[in-house]
Amino acid sequence: MINKRSFARGAKAPVRTASRFPGGVKKFTRHSGGFNNTRPRFGGGNKNRSRGERIDFSRFIKKAEHMEEKPYVAKHSFSDFPFNAQIQKNIERKGFTDPRPIQDQAIPAVLEGKDVFGMANTGTGKTAAFLLPLIEKIARTKGQNKREMVLIMAPTRELAMQIDADFRALAFGLGMFSVACVGGLPIMRQIGEIKRGVSFVIGTPGRIRDLIEKKVLDFSTCYSVVLDEADRMLDMGFRDEMVFILGKTAKDRQTLFFSATLSLEVKKLTSEFLKEPVFISVLSGATAKNVDQDVVRTRSKEEKIEKLHEILVKEEVSKTLIFREMKYSVDDLAKNLSSRGFKVGSIHGDKRSRERIRTLDLFKQDKINILIATDVAARGLDIPDVTHVINFDIPQTYDTYVHRIGRTGRAGKKGIALTFV
Repeated sequence: MINKRSFARGAKAPVRTASRFPGGVKKFTRHSGGFNNTRPRFGGGNKNRSRGERIDFSRFIKKAEHMEEKPYVAKHSFSDFPFNAQIQKNIERKGFTDPRPIQDQAIPAVLEGKDVFGMANTGTGKTAAFLLPLIEKIARTKGQNKREMVLIMAPTRELAMQIDADFRALAFGLGMFSVACVGGLPIMRQIGEIKRGVSFVIGTPGRIRDLIEKKVLDFSTCYSVVLDEADRMLDMGFRDEMVFILGKTAKDRQTLFFSATLSLEVKKLTSEFLKEPVFISVLSGATAKNVDQDVVRTRSKEEKIEKLHEILVKEEVSKTLIFREMKYSVDDLAKNLSSRGFKVGSIHGDKRSRERIRTLDLFKQDKINILIATDVAARGLDIPDVTHVINFDIPQTYDTYVHRIGRTGRAGKKGIALTFV
């Protein structure tokens, strides 16, 4: 039976101060201490990132394209891949049918031991694209009495926990163990998991570095590394930690990068750590084609909350993700909507890890139908059947906007994205 031991923690974001930007849009400046004092976690700034950019509001208005698209024809079926019988059973149990484009193209390259740089929109099946071949790889080495370790880094504890849950489902019955090395839960418990023996270390750069420095994690036998949402980790100020950790792994490792964008910083990291990578791109456009996008114009705080109320009581608004810029404003809006009788939850960087995990589970299970969040929830999370994404605060960049609205209109369903201006 696969181990279910996985834990997560995160640290507080750097302090943000606000100044007024022309046109009424707030501009935020992030402050983080020196590397030896404070490591930026959620929201750590990247100096090269354009924060507070002036966004043309017309970019928030776009009708979903209801045209028939030519379906992707996979070159392989899952049965074509040389996975062992137990992995094939786990694939069937997960309900996977035909491989999605990133899986169809990436799995053969990973199985061949090649480095891969994969570009794909969020929610396109990247996790299975790297987990399945790496599980097969470790299953083979176990039969040869080799001890190899796989390292998977993700930008947020929620995404790391989600990857770990997917691992446990896809590696069921193979005698492999994993640990989620992320913040928010006791580090001693994670240390105990590692000492009992794990094949997959899945976590965020901050906690992984902590465990290396405590001499708990030894990556000398780590021949497989995955950086999921590599661009987001760079945005959050994790570059130094990523470079430090990669330097502790085996030099002849297989390295897989997955990213939704190809910034100059990502290119630099790719050229530094990937050897003759296979480049795979299955991007389908800047924003989801099946998401209706529109703006909601308001003139005061009072009108803004009343218009939000009017939207949320509509029958077709069944599962809503609302984004706010500041942690305290998330809490304020949650209290306001709760007092109006809505079933609402909230997550941000100051919430305890257990509370965030519980709230996300309630939202996924439809026990609450409104989730208010900062951008900690904007990338990588697979939350099914979100009908509406509402930007109650204007996002700081258009890239952030794209990632936020990627939470709706998934798996071919229609979604609605509204931005208050």
